[in-house]
Order: sequence, then C-alpha cells, then structure tokens
Amino acid sequence: MVLGGALAGTLGISFIGLLILREFGPEFGFWTVALPIGAMILLLTAAMGLVLGRLLLRPIRALARYAGEVRQARATATAPPERFGTVELGDMAASVIEMAEALRAREATMRSYSDHVTHELKSPVSVVVAASELLQDRPLAEADRALVDQIAGAAAQMHQQLDALRMMARARSADYRGRTTLEALRAPLSDRHNGLDLRLDGVDVSLPMSAPGLSLVLDHLLFNAAEHGAAQVRLSAAPGLLRIADDGPGIAPGNRTRVFDPFFTTKREIGGTGMGLAISANILAAHGAEISVLDLEIGDGSSALSGAIFEIRFTPRRL
Repeated sequence: MVLGGALAGTLGISFIGLLILREFGPEFGFWTVALPIGAMILLLTAAMGLVLGRLLLRPIRALARYAGEVRQARATATAPPERFGTVELGDMAASVIEMAEALRAREATMRSYSDHVTHELKSPVSVVVAASELLQDRPLAEADRALVDQIAGAAAQMHQQLDALRMMARARSADYRGRTTLEALRAPLSDRHNGLDLRLDGVDVSLPMSAPGLSLVLDHLLFNAAEHGAAQVRLSAAPGLLRIADDGPGIAPGNRTRVFDPFFTTKREIGGTGMGLAISANILAAHGAEISVLDLEIGDGSSALSGAIFEIRFTPRRL
C-alpha cells in the first residue's frame, strides 16, 4: 500500500499538472501556470517523501542501529525498536530481533558453559599437580618416579588445554573491527618474534581488521612457524588478502584439512595444545575472514618459500 500509493501519487500529481498546464497554459502563459504547478508538485512530493521516510527509512535505521549494538555486545543498553511502519517491515524486524536474541543467548550459553567447565576441572587438576609435586620431592624408585613425572606432565597439559578452550570460546565474541597495515604491525611483530627473519610486502595496504586482532592471529602463525623450525617468514598483503609463508618443513598433505580443528597438534609430546590455529580461525571467522592452507610455492624469483603457506581472505563487509 505504501509503495503503491507513493508511485500512484507521483504519477497522478505529474499527470494532473500536465492537464492543468495544457488547459490554462495558452490562456495565462506557460510560465505563469508552470511555476505554481511545479511548486505544488514539489511540496506534495516532499510530503510523500516525509511519509515514506517515517514509514520505511526510520524503522530500517532503527533496526540497523539495534543490530549494531547487539553485535558490539551492548544490546542491554537499548531496547529493541517497537514500531516498524508497515506490516512487512514489522515481520522482518521481528525475525531479525529474534535471530539476534537467539544468537546472543547461544553465544552466552557457550561461553558460560566453557567457563564453568574449565573452572570446575581446574580444581581437580590442581590437586593432581600438587600431589605429583609432593611425590616428586620424595625418594622414589626409578619406575615410580617416571610414572609420577608422566602424571605431572599430563596434568600440566590439561591446564593448557583448559586455558586454550576458554580462549577459543572468547575468540568468537571478541570485537576487533577496524583497519590496520603491516607497517603498523612491523615493530611489535619483530620484537615478539626476533628469532624470525620477517619479510613484509604490501606494507601500506589497508587490511579490514584492527591491529590487536590481526596481531593476535599473526602471533599464533609466527609462533607456530618458529616451533616447526622456520627461520624466515614472508607476509604479503594485497587488498582483501594476506598471505603468510615460511621456509619450514611445511604441512603434510594429510594434515592440511585438520590443522584448524580444535586440539589437533603434531607436537603434543612437547606441550602443544592444538588450539592456536583454531583460535585464529575463530577470530577471523567472527570478523568476516577465512584462513586456509595453500599447496604451492611463492617467491620473488630470488628466494622462494616452500614451507607452510597460509592465506587470509577478508570478505568485503562493514567492520
């Protein structure tokens, strides 16, 4: 009704204006009749514009504002909009609000569950750690000492897994919207990974993620590269794309589809949790980006890097 009425009104006003101009123009003069008719059409069109703005534009803006607040975890600060102009907009808005509330409740449930589980499990794990430390201080047979050392190592690994699980749950709700460049990250990455030879290409390309968030993702990738024996890492940025390549041993073909799975690691015996890449993938997914492993070699002709190669693609969206 709103759209049809607006179209019919616009056409009707124009048609009536033409009839009036044709009827009275020759008698009173073209401009004498055209100017009042133009002013009348302008006023009536502005009135219809105000009505359309109130019935369509204002509710859509209110819904978009509410969705943005839910995304930023500030939904409790403002109640959902109550008026939506038309029945169709009201139905759509109700569905969007219900979806936002369901997603927010699901995220809160997952986070509270992970916090509860990690909190409850840390207490018995701490008891096991304390008991193993007491046993390690006592004189034991060689076989018994080896068993106690295994218990202590397993308990420490459980601590790490619980911390990683909580970090992964929080990674989905962290807000790292913004933009940054590799040039802005050059100094902090070099300081934290001074054992790696970092080569940066496309340092002035603007990437659609804030510096703290992208730095966290790159930290996981760079620490991973160093742990697997890489000495050089190249970061290449292009619009909507970031590629990270190292000169390490690479990733076995059978593991390339599993490296982003939670708890998957090839270094569990030395304390690996298998959560670093999963956390990175979750952070990126929450900000409209996707990370994958490439099966190719990149280089500039003088020094090719054929180890592990990761590619981050940022989906165009408002962050």
